[in-house]
Amino acid sequence: MSESKTTLLQAALRYVELGYPVFPCVPGGKAPATAHGFLDATTDASQIEAWWTARPDANIGMPTAGLLVVDVDGADNPWPGDDLEALGECPVSLTPRGGRHYIFRQPAGKRWSSSAGRLAPKVDTRANGGYIVLPPSVVGGKPYQWIKAIEAGPADQPEAPGWLGARVEGGADLFAQVADRPAEDGQVAAQGAPLAPQGAPAATGGNLIPAGQRNATLARLGGAMRRVGMSQTEIQAALARANQDRCRPPLSEREVERTAASIARYEPDQVAVAVAENHWGQDTAEAGAIDEGPIDVRDPGPMPDDLFRIPGFVSEVMDHCLATAPYPNLVMSFAGALALLATLAGRKVRDPGDNRTNLYLLGLAHSAAGKDRPRKLNTEILHAVGLSHQLGGRFASGEGIQDALYIEPTMLFQTDEIDGMLQSINKSRDARHENIMGTMLTIYSSADSVFPMRRKAGKDAPGAIDQPCLVMFGTACPGHYYEALSERMLTNGFFARMIILDCGGRSPGQEPKLKPLPERILETARWWANFQPGTGNLENCHPDPLIVPQTEEARQILVEMRLEAEAEYARAEAAENEAGTTVWGRVSEHARKLALLYAISENHVEPQIGRAAAEWARRFVTHQARRMLFMAQSHVAENPFQAECLKFLKKLGAAPGGELSHSVLLKRMKVDAKTFHVLVTTLEQRGDIITRTACARGSTARFYRLVSLGSGQ
Repeated sequence: MSESKTTLLQAALRYVELGYPVFPCVPGGKAPATAHGFLDATTDASQIEAWWTARPDANIGMPTAGLLVVDVDGADNPWPGDDLEALGECPVSLTPRGGRHYIFRQPAGKRWSSSAGRLAPKVDTRANGGYIVLPPSVVGGKPYQWIKAIEAGPADQPEAPGWLGARVEGGADLFAQVADRPAEDGQVAAQGAPLAPQGAPAATGGNLIPAGQRNATLARLGGAMRRVGMSQTEIQAALARANQDRCRPPLSEREVERTAASIARYEPDQVAVAVAENHWGQDTAEAGAIDEGPIDVRDPGPMPDDLFRIPGFVSEVMDHCLATAPYPNLVMSFAGALALLATLAGRKVRDPGDNRTNLYLLGLAHSAAGKDRPRKLNTEILHAVGLSHQLGGRFASGEGIQDALYIEPTMLFQTDEIDGMLQSINKSRDARHENIMGTMLTIYSSADSVFPMRRKAGKDAPGAIDQPCLVMFGTACPGHYYEALSERMLTNGFFARMIILDCGGRSPGQEPKLKPLPERILETARWWANFQPGTGNLENCHPDPLIVPQTEEARQILVEMRLEAEAEYARAEAAENEAGTTVWGRVSEHARKLALLYAISENHVEPQIGRAAAEWARRFVTHQARRMLFMAQSHVAENPFQAECLKFLKKLGAAPGGELSHSVLLKRMKVDAKTFHVLVTTLEQRGDIITRTACARGSTARFYRLVSLGSGQ
């Protein structure tokens, strides 16, 4: 194949003709562009044509099951040195960064898996469970190219030479020396973590282990140590050293402890089979290992301040709010201004995908932290332009929401302490409360269609609301909100439909200022109040919203955002994490709504969704989704006992060093001694905490410490 004249579709079809299943990767990148990654690879030519017709610039991925691909990173990497001729006549491709892929067939009866740094520094392998990107794919503006192209099917490729297979099976001897000089009994670091055995080599000279390979690589290293008879303590100490020096980012201490414990369960003569057949992976999955798994629940921290600024109307409203508030609150002023614009533009604009401006925004802040001023300002502006009838307060019932929208199809509900409503839904058996959530779920998804109302007694047919636009701007105290959420709310889509923003601490106060509403704000608000899309008698009851166009750059960014979200969804689905699937399932929609709002804030007369709008929306929703998932897994309990477990971990997480004494923690938990003992036992067995004893002044005291500080915060 002449790569300069071969399209990606033609190349993909050629690989399929030779018998290689392929799948699309994101344009310009290596990430799979299908829901299940390389598991979706196929040799079905019609499916290949459908994929690359939809995305002509999609890169080509190929699973490496049954193959052995040696991935040499870097143009200056000398591997294989003098053994180059011994590799034989295998297909070789040149990667965009100057590395090479050497492609072999696995010998009959072998079941090799991928590895990192096993053969040599910066030399990885791809085998069962892996994939590579094929020419003429492009990454970073540079193409993959064949040095010696694939011209035969998988069964006709040259077999990996014996010397290479021996190295693949033998593995690195990085930790083989530790068996000669085991750690001294009881040797413990000052922080309570075991020191590395005296014979363990410093891992800083080894290959870095990236995310996605950390657990598997440490398991193989641990297996090598177990085969020579090392104990769990020795294995854990060595893996802890390798984790800190080589894993980027390092795994939690709990993950390393679990890996060592899983490996140590096997006898030395059994461990090779256990690691090869991934018994370790099954063990850690059953134990709830999440750091290396499909869902990343690390705390990304509060939203960066720069993401709360977009040009035009939203920032103008924010500036006035911040200037006149007794306690200026950047996050609340942003949420309020965005909710105002979403209401003004409701049923009047949409993007090319028919996404509308309806949003459910929730600002989390403590009492007296500036939650009230943005609501008042929105009321003032809507009243000044004759739209005060579009304002609502608390949600009394689902039927009440429907009735309000039947009269005025665009409504802004501003409600304080929304956690109280959630508590009512959670605890009350009254169907009225349950109906609030059901109504909000269905109205949100009906913004581009028709919402059929409930049938009323004495009426022949129910009414219908054409393209309802319900915008909610709620506020709540952070702890109260998450504690009010139930497991069901996390998984039925209610949680995922909300954009939740943490406000942090209260800002310094200022003397209130009486300032009139800026004329520029009023002028824009009046423009929206008077703007009627479409023409004819139906423009009010059945509007035809203006389509705000996208630039090609913006479209590409939003497509990549969707593909990234789909990949996260697939990981959550594989891990049976329902909260993850519901949140990631809404991320792309949120990004498109926010990009639309950015565009009409920047220029309401001739709006266009450009690169800046798409990039901002992408950053915003990705960060917000990860923060929501972290907070949910840290605070939301499936049952009362799990709630006590989370409370226990949060108490430890808030303590210096993540540790408290028995007496202090018992007082802070406010439970009886029997319940406390059950909590301790459960959390110890789960691997969340460790207990230590210390002698002081003739008495013994117990202390509890988090295995990972991240688990309790």
